[in-house]
Amino acid sequence: MSTRLPTINDENHSINEVLSHHGKSSLERRKEKRKRLPEWFKTSLPTGNSQIKFNTTKANVHEHGLHTVCEEARCPNVHDCWARGTATFMIAGEVCTRGCRFCAVGTIRKPPELNPMEPQELAEAIERMDITYAVITVVNRDDLPDGGAEHYRKCLLEVNNKTPDVGLELLCSDLEGNLDALTSLLNNLPIKVFAHNVECVPRLDKIVRDPRASFEQSLKILSHAKKLRPDLKIKSSIMVGLGESDDEIVEAMELLREVGVEMITLGQYLQPSNRHLPIDRFPEPKQFADWDKTARELGFKAVASGPLVRSSYRAGLLYEEAEGAEPVVTRESTGSAVSYLNLMRNL
Repeated sequence: MSTRLPTINDENHSINEVLSHHGKSSLERRKEKRKRLPEWFKTSLPTGNSQIKFNTTKANVHEHGLHTVCEEARCPNVHDCWARGTATFMIAGEVCTRGCRFCAVGTIRKPPELNPMEPQELAEAIERMDITYAVITVVNRDDLPDGGAEHYRKCLLEVNNKTPDVGLELLCSDLEGNLDALTSLLNNLPIKVFAHNVECVPRLDKIVRDPRASFEQSLKILSHAKKLRPDLKIKSSIMVGLGESDDEIVEAMELLREVGVEMITLGQYLQPSNRHLPIDRFPEPKQFADWDKTARELGFKAVASGPLVRSSYRAGLLYEEAEGAEPVVTRESTGSAVSYLNLMRNL
Protein backbone atom coordinates (compact mmCIF):
# COMPACT_ATOMS: atom_id res chain seq x y z
CA MET A 1 0.00 0.00 0.00
CA SER A 2 1.43 3.39 -0.92
CA THR A 3 2.08 5.95 1.75
CA ARG A 4 1.87 9.69 1.56
CA LEU A 5 5.11 11.65 1.64
CA PRO A 6 5.46 14.31 4.36
CA THR A 7 3.16 17.26 3.89
CA ILE A 8 3.62 19.65 6.77
CA ASN A 9 4.91 19.42 10.33
CA ASP A 10 5.84 15.76 9.94
CA GLU A 11 8.94 15.94 12.15
CA ASN A 12 9.71 13.01 14.45
CA HIS A 13 9.05 13.81 18.10
CA SER A 14 9.91 11.95 21.26
CA ILE A 15 7.11 10.81 23.55
CA ASN A 16 8.07 13.52 26.04
CA GLU A 17 7.79 16.20 23.37
CA VAL A 18 4.42 14.87 22.31
CA LEU A 19 3.14 14.87 25.88
CA SER A 20 4.33 18.41 26.51
CA HIS A 21 2.20 21.47 25.82
CA HIS A 22 -0.34 20.36 28.44
CA GLY A 23 -0.33 16.77 27.22
CA LYS A 24 -1.48 17.57 23.69
CA SER A 25 0.21 16.31 20.55
CA SER A 26 1.16 18.68 17.73
CA LEU A 27 -1.65 17.17 15.66
CA GLU A 28 -4.18 17.92 18.40
CA ARG A 29 -2.93 21.50 18.68
CA ARG A 30 -3.24 21.99 14.90
CA LYS A 31 -6.75 20.58 15.06
CA GLU A 32 -7.71 23.12 17.73
CA LYS A 33 -6.42 25.96 15.56
CA ARG A 34 -8.38 24.81 12.49
CA LYS A 35 -10.78 27.53 11.42
CA ARG A 36 -14.53 26.98 11.38
CA LEU A 37 -16.44 27.57 8.17
CA PRO A 38 -18.17 30.96 8.08
CA GLU A 39 -21.93 31.31 7.78
CA TRP A 40 -21.89 32.07 4.05
CA PHE A 41 -20.73 28.53 3.17
CA LYS A 42 -24.16 27.51 1.94
CA THR A 43 -25.51 26.32 -1.39
CA SER A 44 -28.99 25.33 -2.57
CA LEU A 45 -30.09 22.04 -4.08
CA PRO A 46 -31.47 21.73 -7.64
CA THR A 47 -35.20 21.54 -8.22
CA GLY A 48 -37.55 20.48 -11.01
CA ASN A 49 -35.87 19.13 -14.16
CA SER A 50 -32.44 19.76 -12.67
CA GLN A 51 -33.28 17.53 -9.71
CA ILE A 52 -34.51 14.80 -12.07
CA LYS A 53 -31.27 14.96 -14.09
CA PHE A 54 -29.18 14.78 -10.90
CA ASN A 55 -31.11 11.77 -9.62
CA THR A 56 -30.68 9.98 -12.97
CA THR A 57 -26.94 10.64 -13.06
CA LYS A 58 -26.48 9.53 -9.45
CA ALA A 59 -28.43 6.33 -10.09
CA ASN A 60 -26.21 5.52 -13.09
CA VAL A 61 -23.06 6.13 -11.05
CA HIS A 62 -24.10 3.85 -8.20
CA GLU A 63 -25.69 1.15 -10.36
CA HIS A 64 -22.52 0.69 -12.40
CA GLY A 65 -20.04 1.29 -9.57
CA LEU A 66 -18.52 4.30 -11.31
CA HIS A 67 -15.97 6.60 -9.66
CA THR A 68 -15.96 10.37 -10.06
CA VAL A 69 -13.92 13.13 -8.47
CA CYS A 70 -17.24 14.82 -7.75
CA GLU A 71 -18.26 12.26 -5.12
CA GLU A 72 -14.87 11.03 -3.93
CA ALA A 73 -13.66 14.59 -3.25
CA ARG A 74 -17.04 15.44 -1.66
CA CYS A 75 -17.41 18.46 -3.90
CA PRO A 76 -20.07 20.87 -2.58
CA ASN A 77 -21.28 21.46 -6.14
CA VAL A 78 -21.95 17.85 -7.14
CA HIS A 79 -25.73 18.44 -7.18
CA ASP A 80 -25.32 21.53 -9.34
CA CYS A 81 -22.97 19.99 -11.91
CA TRP A 82 -24.63 16.60 -12.23
CA ALA A 83 -27.99 18.31 -12.61
CA ARG A 84 -26.54 20.01 -15.69
CA GLY A 85 -24.92 16.94 -17.19
CA THR A 86 -21.32 17.62 -16.13
CA ALA A 87 -18.96 15.34 -14.20
CA THR A 88 -15.22 15.17 -13.44
CA PHE A 89 -12.99 12.09 -13.66
CA MET A 90 -9.39 11.60 -12.55
CA ILE A 91 -7.09 9.39 -14.62
CA ALA A 92 -3.57 7.93 -14.50
CA GLY A 93 -3.91 6.53 -11.00
CA GLU A 94 -5.09 7.37 -7.51
CA VAL A 95 -1.76 8.68 -6.21
CA CYS A 96 0.48 11.50 -7.39
CA THR A 97 4.25 11.86 -7.70
CA ARG A 98 4.09 15.27 -6.07
CA GLY A 99 3.32 16.40 -2.54
CA CYS A 100 1.61 19.77 -2.76
CA ARG A 101 0.66 20.92 0.73
CA PHE A 102 -2.94 21.79 -0.14
CA CYS A 103 -3.89 18.55 -1.87
CA ALA A 104 -5.65 15.50 -0.44
CA VAL A 105 -4.44 13.13 -3.16
CA GLY A 106 -1.90 10.61 -1.85
CA THR A 107 1.76 10.94 -2.83
CA ILE A 108 4.28 8.30 -3.88
CA ARG A 109 7.63 8.48 -5.65
CA LYS A 110 6.96 5.55 -7.95
CA PRO A 111 3.25 4.93 -8.60
CA PRO A 112 1.82 1.67 -9.97
CA GLU A 113 1.99 1.08 -13.71
CA LEU A 114 -0.65 2.80 -15.82
CA ASN A 115 -3.80 0.78 -16.42
CA PRO A 116 -3.87 -0.02 -20.16
CA MET A 117 -7.63 -0.59 -19.91
CA GLU A 118 -8.30 2.84 -18.43
CA PRO A 119 -9.14 4.58 -21.74
CA GLN A 120 -11.85 1.99 -22.45
CA GLU A 121 -13.13 1.94 -18.87
CA LEU A 122 -13.32 5.74 -18.76
CA ALA A 123 -15.20 5.91 -22.05
CA GLU A 124 -17.69 3.30 -20.88
CA ALA A 125 -18.23 5.13 -17.60
CA ILE A 126 -18.98 8.41 -19.36
CA GLU A 127 -21.34 6.68 -21.76
CA ARG A 128 -23.22 5.01 -18.89
CA MET A 129 -23.57 8.27 -16.97
CA ASP A 130 -25.32 9.84 -19.94
CA ILE A 131 -23.67 13.23 -19.41
CA THR A 132 -23.07 15.99 -21.94
CA TYR A 133 -19.76 17.41 -20.67
CA ALA A 134 -16.83 15.70 -18.97
CA VAL A 135 -13.77 17.15 -17.26
CA ILE A 136 -10.81 14.79 -17.32
CA THR A 137 -8.28 15.66 -14.65
CA VAL A 138 -4.98 13.91 -14.01
CA VAL A 139 -2.41 13.16 -11.37
CA ASN A 140 1.20 14.17 -11.97
CA ARG A 141 3.27 11.31 -13.39
CA ASP A 142 6.82 12.58 -13.09
CA ASP A 143 7.95 8.94 -13.18
CA LEU A 144 7.15 8.81 -16.90
CA PRO A 145 9.34 10.42 -19.60
CA ASP A 146 6.41 12.35 -21.07
CA GLY A 147 4.72 13.05 -17.73
CA GLY A 148 1.79 10.84 -18.73
CA ALA A 149 0.87 12.82 -21.87
CA GLU A 150 0.48 9.78 -24.13
CA HIS A 151 -1.84 8.07 -21.66
CA TYR A 152 -3.91 11.21 -21.21
CA ARG A 153 -4.26 11.44 -24.98
CA LYS A 154 -5.36 7.80 -25.32
CA CYS A 155 -8.06 8.32 -22.68
CA LEU A 156 -9.48 11.42 -24.35
CA LEU A 157 -9.42 9.91 -27.83
CA GLU A 158 -11.26 6.81 -26.62
CA VAL A 159 -13.93 8.89 -24.87
CA ASN A 160 -14.45 10.97 -27.99
CA ASN A 161 -14.61 7.84 -30.13
CA LYS A 162 -17.31 6.28 -27.93
CA THR A 163 -19.28 9.45 -27.08
CA PRO A 164 -18.50 12.05 -29.79
CA ASP A 165 -21.27 14.37 -28.62
CA VAL A 166 -19.84 14.78 -25.11
CA GLY A 167 -17.86 18.00 -24.67
CA LEU A 168 -14.39 17.37 -23.23
CA GLU A 169 -12.19 19.48 -21.01
CA LEU A 170 -8.68 18.42 -20.02
CA LEU A 171 -7.44 19.64 -16.64
CA CYS A 172 -3.78 18.86 -17.22
CA SER A 173 -0.61 18.68 -15.13
CA ASP A 174 2.37 20.86 -16.01
CA LEU A 175 4.14 17.83 -17.57
CA GLU A 176 7.31 19.08 -15.83
CA GLY A 177 7.40 21.86 -18.39
CA ASN A 178 7.89 19.35 -21.24
CA LEU A 179 6.64 21.34 -24.25
CA ASP A 180 7.31 18.48 -26.67
CA ALA A 181 5.02 16.24 -24.63
CA LEU A 182 2.39 18.99 -24.59
CA THR A 183 2.67 19.36 -28.37
CA SER A 184 2.11 15.63 -28.90
CA LEU A 185 -0.78 15.63 -26.43
CA LEU A 186 -2.69 18.49 -28.03
CA ASN A 187 -2.16 17.53 -31.67
CA ASN A 188 -5.72 17.38 -33.07
CA LEU A 189 -6.98 16.37 -29.62
CA PRO A 190 -10.82 16.58 -29.65
CA ILE A 191 -11.32 18.82 -26.61
CA LYS A 192 -13.01 22.17 -26.09
CA VAL A 193 -11.03 23.46 -23.11
CA PHE A 194 -7.41 23.04 -22.02
CA ALA A 195 -7.09 23.81 -18.32
CA HIS A 196 -4.12 23.94 -16.00
CA ASN A 197 -4.32 25.43 -12.51
CA VAL A 198 -1.72 27.85 -11.16
CA GLU A 199 -3.31 27.15 -7.73
CA CYS A 200 -1.86 30.13 -5.83
CA VAL A 201 -0.16 33.49 -6.34
CA PRO A 202 3.54 33.37 -7.37
CA ARG A 203 4.93 34.39 -3.97
CA LEU A 204 3.40 31.34 -2.29
CA ASP A 205 4.68 28.70 -4.72
CA LYS A 206 7.35 27.36 -2.37
CA ILE A 207 4.91 27.16 0.54
CA VAL A 208 1.88 25.73 -1.24
CA ARG A 209 3.09 23.66 -4.20
CA ASP A 210 5.58 20.86 -4.71
CA PRO A 211 9.12 22.17 -5.44
CA ARG A 212 8.83 20.89 -9.02
CA ALA A 213 5.88 23.21 -9.71
CA SER A 214 5.88 26.98 -10.11
CA PHE A 215 3.68 29.80 -11.35
CA GLU A 216 6.26 30.51 -14.05
CA GLN A 217 6.22 26.94 -15.33
CA SER A 218 2.44 26.89 -15.29
CA LEU A 219 2.35 30.09 -17.35
CA LYS A 220 4.70 28.46 -19.86
CA ILE A 221 2.36 25.49 -20.27
CA LEU A 222 -0.74 27.68 -20.61
CA SER A 223 0.97 30.02 -23.08
CA HIS A 224 2.28 27.17 -25.24
CA ALA A 225 -1.14 25.48 -25.25
CA LYS A 226 -2.69 28.69 -26.58
CA LYS A 227 -0.07 28.96 -29.32
CA LEU A 228 -0.47 25.31 -30.30
CA ARG A 229 -4.28 25.36 -30.29
CA PRO A 230 -5.71 28.87 -30.68
CA ASP A 231 -9.08 27.21 -31.28
CA LEU A 232 -9.25 25.99 -27.68
CA LYS A 233 -10.42 27.92 -24.66
CA ILE A 234 -7.59 28.14 -22.09
CA LYS A 235 -8.53 28.02 -18.42
CA SER A 236 -6.92 28.27 -14.99
CA SER A 237 -7.86 28.45 -11.33
CA ILE A 238 -6.65 30.22 -8.19
CA MET A 239 -7.30 29.28 -4.57
CA VAL A 240 -7.55 32.00 -1.94
CA GLY A 241 -7.02 31.80 1.79
CA LEU A 242 -3.43 30.59 1.60
CA GLY A 243 -1.73 33.79 2.73
CA GLU A 244 -2.05 36.00 -0.33
CA SER A 245 -3.22 39.61 -0.44
CA ASP A 246 -6.14 40.92 -2.48
CA ASP A 247 -3.75 42.80 -4.75
CA GLU A 248 -1.74 39.65 -5.40
CA ILE A 249 -4.87 37.91 -6.68
CA VAL A 250 -5.39 40.71 -9.19
CA GLU A 251 -1.72 40.60 -10.22
CA ALA A 252 -1.97 36.84 -10.77
CA MET A 253 -5.05 37.31 -12.95
CA GLU A 254 -3.20 39.90 -15.01
CA LEU A 255 -0.34 37.46 -15.60
CA LEU A 256 -2.81 34.80 -16.72
CA ARG A 257 -4.48 37.15 -19.18
CA GLU A 258 -1.09 38.12 -20.64
CA VAL A 259 -0.49 34.52 -21.77
CA GLY A 260 -3.95 34.07 -23.28
CA VAL A 261 -6.00 32.50 -20.48
CA GLU A 262 -9.68 33.26 -21.18
CA MET A 263 -11.51 31.36 -18.45
CA ILE A 264 -10.87 31.59 -14.72
CA THR A 265 -12.27 30.23 -11.47
CA LEU A 266 -11.49 31.54 -8.00
CA GLY A 267 -12.45 29.67 -4.86
CA GLN A 268 -11.76 29.31 -1.15
CA TYR A 269 -9.00 26.93 -0.08
CA LEU A 270 -10.31 24.37 2.40
CA GLN A 271 -7.84 22.40 4.52
CA PRO A 272 -8.26 18.66 3.68
CA SER A 273 -6.90 17.53 7.04
CA ASN A 274 -5.01 18.77 10.07
CA ARG A 275 -1.77 17.74 8.38
CA HIS A 276 -2.24 20.12 5.45
CA LEU A 277 -1.64 23.84 5.21
CA PRO A 278 -3.93 25.79 7.56
CA ILE A 279 -6.41 28.28 6.18
CA ASP A 280 -5.13 31.84 6.41
CA ARG A 281 -8.44 33.67 5.89
CA PHE A 282 -12.01 33.48 4.60
CA PRO A 283 -12.64 36.39 2.20
CA GLU A 284 -16.28 37.45 2.34
CA PRO A 285 -18.59 36.95 -0.67
CA LYS A 286 -18.30 40.65 -1.55
CA GLN A 287 -14.57 40.22 -2.10
CA PHE A 288 -15.22 37.34 -4.50
CA ALA A 289 -17.70 39.57 -6.33
CA ASP A 290 -14.98 42.24 -6.58
CA TRP A 291 -12.60 39.69 -8.11
CA ASP A 292 -15.33 38.60 -10.52
CA LYS A 293 -15.77 42.20 -11.62
CA THR A 294 -12.01 42.72 -12.00
CA ALA A 295 -11.60 39.51 -14.00
CA ARG A 296 -14.27 40.61 -16.46
CA GLU A 297 -12.65 44.03 -16.77
CA LEU A 298 -9.34 42.31 -17.54
CA GLY A 299 -10.98 40.54 -20.45
CA PHE A 300 -11.69 37.04 -19.19
CA LYS A 301 -14.53 35.59 -21.27
CA ALA A 302 -15.85 33.33 -18.52
CA VAL A 303 -15.57 33.78 -14.74
CA ALA A 304 -16.71 31.85 -11.69
CA SER A 305 -15.67 33.37 -8.38
CA GLY A 306 -16.99 32.40 -4.97
CA PRO A 307 -16.24 30.64 -1.68
CA LEU A 308 -17.60 27.29 -2.90
CA VAL A 309 -16.28 27.47 -6.45
CA ARG A 310 -13.92 24.69 -7.51
CA SER A 311 -11.84 24.54 -10.69
CA SER A 312 -14.41 22.41 -12.54
CA TYR A 313 -17.44 24.31 -11.25
CA ARG A 314 -20.22 24.27 -13.86
CA ALA A 315 -17.53 23.45 -16.42
CA GLY A 316 -19.92 22.90 -19.32
CA LEU A 317 -21.80 26.13 -18.67
CA LEU A 318 -18.57 28.04 -18.15
CA TYR A 319 -17.41 26.90 -21.58
CA GLU A 320 -20.71 28.13 -23.03
CA GLU A 321 -20.18 31.48 -21.32
CA ALA A 322 -16.74 31.71 -22.94
CA GLU A 323 -18.50 31.15 -26.25
CA GLY A 324 -20.83 34.08 -25.62
CA ALA A 325 -23.70 32.53 -23.65
CA GLU A 326 -25.23 33.88 -20.43
CA PRO A 327 -22.80 34.05 -17.46
CA VAL A 328 -22.95 30.95 -15.25
CA VAL A 329 -23.39 33.09 -12.16
CA THR A 330 -26.80 34.28 -13.35
CA ARG A 331 -28.08 30.89 -14.57
CA GLU A 332 -30.21 29.36 -11.81
CA SER A 333 -27.70 30.55 -9.24
CA THR A 334 -27.11 28.23 -6.27
CA GLY A 335 -24.93 30.70 -4.40
CA SER A 336 -21.58 28.97 -4.99
CA ALA A 337 -20.38 31.73 -7.33
CA VAL A 338 -21.06 35.40 -6.64
CA SER A 339 -21.03 38.45 -8.87
CA TYR A 340 -22.47 41.93 -9.14
CA LEU A 341 -24.11 40.59 -12.31
CA ASN A 342 -26.46 38.62 -10.08
CA LEU A 343 -28.75 41.22 -8.56
CA MET A 344 -30.68 38.58 -6.62
CA ARG A 345 -27.78 38.08 -4.21
CA ASN A 346 -27.20 40.48 -1.35
CA LEU A 347 -23.51 41.33 -0.99
